[in-house]
Amino acid sequence: MKPVVLGLCSGTHDSAAALIADGRLVGLVEEERLSGVKHTKAYPAAAIDWLLDTAGLGPGDISDVAYNFTPRLYLPGAWPLAHLRPATISRAVPRARSFLTVARRAAQRLHQFGQHFPHAQLHGVEHHRAHSLYAFGASSSEEAAVLVVDSLGETATTSACSARRTPTGITLHGRWSLHDPASLGYAYGAVTEHLGWRRGDEEGTVMALAALGDPARFRGLFAQAIRLTEGAFALDPSWFPLRVISSRYPRLSRQFTATTCPPRAQGDGVEQVHADLAAALQERTEQVMVHLARRTRHRTRQRALCVGGGVALNCVSLGRIVADAGYDEVFVPPSPGDAGTAAGAALSVWQQHTPSLVEEMRDACYLGPSFAGLDLGKRPRPGMRAHRPADPARHLATALARGKIVGLFQGALEAGPRALGNRSILASPLRPDVVARLNARVKFREPFRPFAPVVLADKTADYFTLGQAAPYMSFASEVTALARETIPAVVHANGLARVQTLTPQRNPFLDAVLRSFQELTGTPVLINTSLNIKGKPICGTPDQALDCLAESGIDALMLEGWWVQEVKE
Repeated sequence: MKPVVLGLCSGTHDSAAALIADGRLVGLVEEERLSGVKHTKAYPAAAIDWLLDTAGLGPGDISDVAYNFTPRLYLPGAWPLAHLRPATISRAVPRARSFLTVARRAAQRLHQFGQHFPHAQLHGVEHHRAHSLYAFGASSSEEAAVLVVDSLGETATTSACSARRTPTGITLHGRWSLHDPASLGYAYGAVTEHLGWRRGDEEGTVMALAALGDPARFRGLFAQAIRLTEGAFALDPSWFPLRVISSRYPRLSRQFTATTCPPRAQGDGVEQVHADLAAALQERTEQVMVHLARRTRHRTRQRALCVGGGVALNCVSLGRIVADAGYDEVFVPPSPGDAGTAAGAALSVWQQHTPSLVEEMRDACYLGPSFAGLDLGKRPRPGMRAHRPADPARHLATALARGKIVGLFQGALEAGPRALGNRSILASPLRPDVVARLNARVKFREPFRPFAPVVLADKTADYFTLGQAAPYMSFASEVTALARETIPAVVHANGLARVQTLTPQRNPFLDAVLRSFQELTGTPVLINTSLNIKGKPICGTPDQALDCLAESGIDALMLEGWWVQEVKE
């Protein structure tokens, strides 16, 4: 009997579940998309229920539960002797105690999972192994280097290895790891918080703000604070104090604050010093990421690279890797952060039982619930009217060409933090005021935030210089003169755009919309942003999508073939 493996990310942030049954990945679902609580760390009950229902299984059918951490691997962090030196001694013992606490809680959490699945064996999977397996498993490569960069696994913060796909499964070999306190994710999160945005959520806002700043102002600081080494990098504790896993211990030193600026409170104005600090942080992050990618190429001798971990969401750094690190191809999975490790953990345990490849993981991103056949009716809610156009794609493209901003909810939910055409808000990039309208009326967010373009894959080179596929909106690309002239709305202040390249095989409906839009306007590019408003997750259910229509400034919603608009009663 083949195993049925449930992978879980739970108790930290971005709770998610993945299920492997009958040799295939049934799905990968983030709990926030069903609960409506962004970045929830709650046990992913709704995600699990959907996965089991989709597979026709019950809790008693689960043979193995794979958790995306191994509790005992936290214990080396509980050894304080390495930090009994003047720069770190004051935090050595509190740090050790915090790692012991986290190890105990992780073990308790894993034990509690077993109460839901009476016949399951329980497995802790090393965090960076889970990242690596998913990052490579979701790619189309037969072999590649894998680089994982995040804030913290158990104690690892950065790792690299070679991966190979064989008939008996995916093998990882030649593993190299860098451990805390050297953590690029820790540093970026600390500065994000200092600048007044939520650590673990709004690092992308800091990346966007960086385009408006001058990195020279704090370049010297970050050269000292995040020092490149021959093989990797190191953090200077006089700028980034030793990590203690507790909110009581600040992540930046008094020296850092005195040299830069006071902490910015949420809602306060953004000043030039904040943009300059963001710019210097971003510049150093790009330098470190390119350095790590080059060292990984040197270690593995591979020509393709897969990148996972939360720092892989820094699309500007990933664009620099494409341009400067010397690989033929760079790949980032649709869910490179911790949610994706639910699938990686499940894959790790599956391979312990069954020497075979898992189907429907490779090159897959639409892995969540769908609502085909939805009968919305002509009045889905008070103040709303709906009808079914004869040609939904053409109808949507026509509205976009006329300047409408439209939500799109169709097909299976995307895995990962980026909308890829099934839970999207679309708009024409030809309208000069579209970015201001989207930020002010629809997303309710900072005016400097850019919006990403989606382009027909066979037209990419006309507008973007990336030179490779970007199906999951993972890379910031330089743009061509044609793009600057015709679609400046998708070009950020730094001259870059986070592009999504689209083939008809990957998303037939969105491809049809784009082709119709091209027929109407001559431009094969649309703005594609996520179907949500600031502070809420991407809409995972039809009710959430209708809420978004009611609460935001979108003009209409295409919901499983139904055209929905608000009307005055």
